[in-house]
Amino acid sequence: MDRNRDRGNMKWTSLMLPEHLERLRDWQQEDQYTERPELTDFELQSMQQTLETAWRRKCEVAIKTWHEGKVHFYQGIIEALNPSASTILLSDPFGKDKLAVPAIIDVQLAKDAEGI
Repeated sequence: MDRNRDRGNMKWTSLMLPEHLERLRDWQQEDQYTERPELTDFELQSMQQTLETAWRRKCEVAIKTWHEGKVHFYQGIIEALNPSASTILLSDPFGKDKLAVPAIIDVQLAKDAEGI
């Protein structure tokens, strides 16, 4: 009799497992979602000044961007600012990244560039 119960449990477990995995993946994605921070006018002006200073001096910067609930980190030297397209061309040893200015949530001069 115990043998029949075990077979039934195995049957139902195998039928429900893909649904559970899907729900667990959805839950994990919701758990990893990061709200976009609201930036004040002062913070936006400060970031703009930091970007322009880093571009003019060819300093290394650390930039944080937000896209679809995830924060991405970039570090490199700004090669070009394109105000009409609202993009920044950032160069690092591994290549170049084109960043959208509206996605930027933080800009910092790299530590070794702060003394300039």
